[in-house]
Amino acid sequence: MVGRKNGGLTRLAAGNEARAFASLGTSHRPCPLLHRLEEVPLEVLRQRESKWLDMLNNWDKWMAKKHKKIRLRCQKGIPPSLRGRAWQYLSGGKVKLQQNPGKFDELDMSPGDPKWLDVIERDLHRQFPFHEMFVSRGGHGQQDLFRVLKAYTLYRPEEGYCQAQAPIAAVLLMHMPAEQAFWCLVQICEKYLPGYYSEKLEAIQLDGEILFSLLQKVSPVAHKHLSRQKIDPLLYMTEWFMCAFSRTLPWSSVLRVWDMFFCEGVKIIFRVGLVLLKHALGSPEKVKACQGQYETIERLRSLSPKIMQEAFLVQEGQLGGTCVTSFYI
Repeated sequence: MVGRKNGGLTRLAAGNEARAFASLGTSHRPCPLLHRLEEVPLEVLRQRESKWLDMLNNWDKWMAKKHKKIRLRCQKGIPPSLRGRAWQYLSGGKVKLQQNPGKFDELDMSPGDPKWLDVIERDLHRQFPFHEMFVSRGGHGQQDLFRVLKAYTLYRPEEGYCQAQAPIAAVLLMHMPAEQAFWCLVQICEKYLPGYYSEKLEAIQLDGEILFSLLQKVSPVAHKHLSRQKIDPLLYMTEWFMCAFSRTLPWSSVLRVWDMFFCEGVKIIFRVGLVLLKHALGSPEKVKACQGQYETIERLRSLSPKIMQEAFLVQEGQLGGTCVTSFYI
């Protein structure tokens, strides 16, 4: 089985498969923000806020001795009022900022490479266009998004800019100021999804193979169907993984997945991907309706709302996560 070694990624030659990502950023699907958030009783929310405040104010102690409790609380969902702060602590973005005082301001003041600036500028209006932060061309949301993405091209000039970084940065900016969002983006690119945004997309190809291999255990029916139709994993999982489902799931599900992702890492992305594949193509009746490659890809692009709801994903992801957990630990 292909796999990750020593915390890093085994590299594969990219070839021409990167074309599967060429259409990213042009989707006209409904904005996930339009889906209503699951309601949590006010009393429960207050209790969770109190617990999270205690954790954040005593973070080192909790991380050293009670990491399992942190994981369980992330699975329940981080209170909205504390989500941005919690993501910074969980990702290590806060530590990165403290280790690099003034670095973001230095990058922010630098002119940047025109090659990347033009591409970033063209992508700004595509990110959550119905959200109040990003609805206005040249508004404060788009300006901050430009600043964060430009800063990353200067921080990692060998990588430059990848379109999938824009929705990631946009979600971060909805929860924290630009400087904090920048360092969380750095952590995602370097710690959580290393190699995903390199020019030839080597790491995403490897994880596509890993996902397909895990699918054989989780849903032999779906695996057999995709194998028979010779559908490369990059054709359906590239946007899922590179954007951490921010362009795929309803908004409440995106936040719940990200809460767990920042705590547990990339295995959460695999679990969600496996749940979606299993419940979209995991029965004879479902694959019978997908006779060709086109029908199969359309099924995976137009997923049933039921299987994308946060409660369903969390429950199914935990039940089906054993093979992913054992594979990565």
